[in-house]
This record gives sequence, C-alpha cells and structure tokens, in this order.
Amino acid sequence: MSNKFGLLTDTDLAVEVSKRKKKVAKPLVLDSRAIYQNAFIEDPSRYIDAQCSRRAGKSTGLGLRFIRTMEKHPKSQSLYLALTQESARDIMWPVMHELNDKYEIGLTFLDSKLTITHPNGAKLKLMGADLKNFIKRIKGRKFPGVAIDEAQDFGVHLQSLIDDVLTPSISDYTDGWLAVTGTPGPVPQGFFFEITREKKHGYSHHEWTILDNPFMPDPAAFIADLIKRRQWLDNNPTLLREWRNQWVLDVKSLWVRYNKEVNDYTQIPDIKPTKYVYILGIDVGYKDCDALALLAWSEKSATTYLVKEVVTAKQDITALAEQIKALQKEYDITKMIMDEGGLGKKAAEEIRRRHGLPIEAAEKTEKQTNVEILNDHLRLGTFKAKADSRFAKDSYLVQIDWDKSTPNKIIVKKQPHSDIIDAVLYAFKASPAFSYEAPVEKPKYGSPAWAKAEQDRMFEEAQAHFRELEEQQKRMNGME
Repeated sequence: MSNKFGLLTDTDLAVEVSKRKKKVAKPLVLDSRAIYQNAFIEDPSRYIDAQCSRRAGKSTGLGLRFIRTMEKHPKSQSLYLALTQESARDIMWPVMHELNDKYEIGLTFLDSKLTITHPNGAKLKLMGADLKNFIKRIKGRKFPGVAIDEAQDFGVHLQSLIDDVLTPSISDYTDGWLAVTGTPGPVPQGFFFEITREKKHGYSHHEWTILDNPFMPDPAAFIADLIKRRQWLDNNPTLLREWRNQWVLDVKSLWVRYNKEVNDYTQIPDIKPTKYVYILGIDVGYKDCDALALLAWSEKSATTYLVKEVVTAKQDITALAEQIKALQKEYDITKMIMDEGGLGKKAAEEIRRRHGLPIEAAEKTEKQTNVEILNDHLRLGTFKAKADSRFAKDSYLVQIDWDKSTPNKIIVKKQPHSDIIDAVLYAFKASPAFSYEAPVEKPKYGSPAWAKAEQDRMFEEAQAHFRELEEQQKRMNGME
C-alpha cells in the first residue's frame, strides 16, 4: 500500500517491516578480491577515514559498514551525511538498494524521509548539510555509526561539526564509529587533508583508487581513454586528484583564485589626509546565509581591501537592516549594493522604505566576466583580504565543474556555495577599482623626458595639420 504519491506511509512502513522480518537474509560475505575496501569495512576503530579516487567503491564500503551496524544494533539509527540532500540521495540511496537486492536483506526504503529500515527495526538516515536546521536535527541524538561523505567540500566547519556534534553522538556505543570519507580537494589544506595526508587527529587511515576496485571492468583502460580524450599530461591536477588519489594544488579548479602570499594583508594602510571610499555588498540568503562584504578603496592606490565581513544564517529583514546600520555608523559607506533577485527585491524594498537605507540593485549580468576581472586583481595583488577571512577560506572551496563546462561557458559546482564571495562581487563590480586605470605620470618640466614628450606632441600636431590641408585640397579639386 502507498499514498497517492506512490510513497510508503509510516503505517505502511511498519506493516512492511513486519512482513520482511520473516525473511532470511543471505550471509553478508565480503568479496575477497576487494582487499582495501574490506579493510575499511572491517576496521574496528572508532574514528576512520577513507581517501579514494572516483569510482573506487568507497560508497559501497560505507553501505556495507552501515548494514553490519544495523544488524548488530536493532532499533538503532545510524547517519549518513553528505554535502547536500540531493547528493546524499544520489550517492547512497542506489548503493543501499543494490546491496539490499544482492543480499536479500529486506530493507524498506521511505523516500519522503530518506530513511532506510532494517527488518530488525534499525534505521539509516540520509541527510544533507544544506537541510534547514540540520545541526539541531542531529544534536543530542545517539548513533552507532556515522559517516561524513564528500568531506573535502565541507570547508572550515568540518572539524567543529565532528568534534562538537557528531563525536558525542557515538559515545553511547562501545563500538560506535565515525567515518570521514572523500576525494582529495583542489587545495591541500583543511581538516580532511590533515587527517588523511598529514595523519593528524588519530584517525585510522585507508586509501585506494579505481585501479583497486575489482568490480570495475578494465579500469586502467578507462583511465587511459580518459587521458587521451581530455588531452591530459601526466601532471594534470584533475587526473592526479580525482583518479590517482593525490593531494595537489589545482588552481584551475578554483573559481576565485585568492593567494595568501599575494593577497593577504594585516592592516589597511593609513592614507591621511585622503579618505577611503567604502562600498557594501549584500547577498540575501534564502536557504543560505545573509552576507555583508565591506570594501575600501582610495584614488591614491589601485588596491581594494575587504575590511569587514558579516555572515548570518536564518535572520529576518529587520535584523539584516540593523546589521547594515551598525556598519553605517562605523564606516562612511558611499554605496550599498544588494542582490535583488528572487526574494531579494522584496527585502531591498522593505529596507529602503522602512529603514531609509539607500540600497541599490546589484548588477548580476556577465558574472563569469566579473569573476575573471576580480581574479586579475587578485593575481596582481590589487585586491586584498585577510587570510583568516571567510572570503579567503571560501575561495579554496568553490570549484569549477569542468565536466559540465565548455570553452564558451564556465559552470560552477552548486556546492559548496559561498554567500560572501557573491557579496564581494556585487560590491567590487560597483567600485571605481573595478575599472581603475592608474594615472599617467607627467615628466618633470625641463627634463629630457619632458623635452622628448613635447617634441612628439608637436610632431603629431604638425602631422594632423598637414593631413587636414590635404583633405581641404581634395575637397576643392572635387568642386572644380
């Protein structure tokens, strides 16, 4: 039985589970050929990591770990956490279906809640970190098994999520475990890099590649064909990261190319008596956060500074307006630029009408071109931010999806998303620094350079004069 949408209701689920309890599952016997995958599945450590290439069989390994845990702990609930709800469904849902069919376990799948139930009442919950209030949903719960997948994309909050929320959740079980898994990211840094490459934080480490996956038909030929079609050299970062499982810096995969060595600053220079021009970029969050980015620029220099960031989740329009007013009191802001797409238009109108703030609409056309101009300023060192800023950290996370991009159109991966980068772009596009050209310094009067410039100027004027005389003569000859 199911509801009108074809999905099982909770009552139907209970009946189905009762029926399937009578079935006898096949023994969960691991394939002896999958040496590295099996070592990961059978590892009894409390904290485990797996660093794998694409198509290595990591997700299947996680699925088998979860099934074993569900069998051992009836009526418990385990947790699989991916970056988004969509990716959690896309990765683990089909894996669990496949394992269920292979071993005839009798799992029941409730699609509406992304919950998988074992005949003994144990459950596996699939969740995305983009789900509203997902921290509140899992905080205080107890799980015999937890996995964070796509860990390379979780960013700066990964360690806090693990240490403050998930580690306490497995403490009720003496054999409770927490697995952190993923593929090397484009920048060799962060918590996942530390536990896999630097072997920090006490995790039991596992790594293998597609070449170690016995269920892939001729993986070596597959990679050779990929190299040929993509025209990759042996040192291509995408090849090394995603297929050979190596941590390498992949600058070309980054959408915004912040470089600490060139773009970091500790204190904005004093330019008295001249004043800085302050421009505020505002990105309004719906599912995401509200982000405020305050930029400072002066005619004395081509350099723009990101001087203030405010990133806040789940606040109302009044709270956002109060944040803007607080910045207005501290800085002499000349422009306030807000994204007015979607619900942003309604927010902007309310802020203008009720709070008297001079909000202007952000120019959102040619976004990729604007990013490329920002990247040019980053490359030249004429855009600076602090190394510990949200902007700097997010710039190492937001990636170009080269699988979907073409020479004429760059596609950025949907996740991870950065609100502060968007806010910076809105402000920078409206800043004089966006199209700044340094003034040409005139040579000193009487100097050799001045004399040469004067000679060139007089020569050009003489040439123009003679060209005009020739044109006049031609016109006169035509009239005759």
